[in-house]
Amino acid sequence: MRKLILIVGLVLLLQLLWAVQAQAAPPESGGFWHRVQYGETLFSIGRRYGVSPYAICRANRLYNCNYIWQGQSLWIPYSDGWYPPSCAAYHRVRPGQTLYGIARMYGVPVGAIARANHIYNWDYIYAGQRLCIPYLW
Repeated sequence: MRKLILIVGLVLLLQLLWAVQAQAAPPESGGFWHRVQYGETLFSIGRRYGVSPYAICRANRLYNCNYIWQGQSLWIPYSDGWYPPSCAAYHRVRPGQTLYGIARMYGVPVGAIARANHIYNWDYIYAGQRLCIPYLW
């Protein structure tokens, strides 16, 4: 009897661990991460990136799509036919600048700048390069 209880307990524990691992697995499709700021909703985030709020909800396996919190990291998937928003400004890269630093300067996610400029390796930008800084609502 003790052996049966031990086996059932181990099976349940393994199922629980597998479920947690499956939920934490990185998304398999293209996209980028967004950290939720105070006052943002899935609708405002979706509008900002041109992605359906329901697509964001599904990509993050959210139990309640109306409940997100400040500081939460959300995976923003590229939707079919997704294209970067129009450029709000252009930036000429200076020596020593990084894509991350430029994104912080303009208050735009790094992924949005990379996508708008077809940059696949965020570490590879060069002095004199002209970058489109996308307009985000």
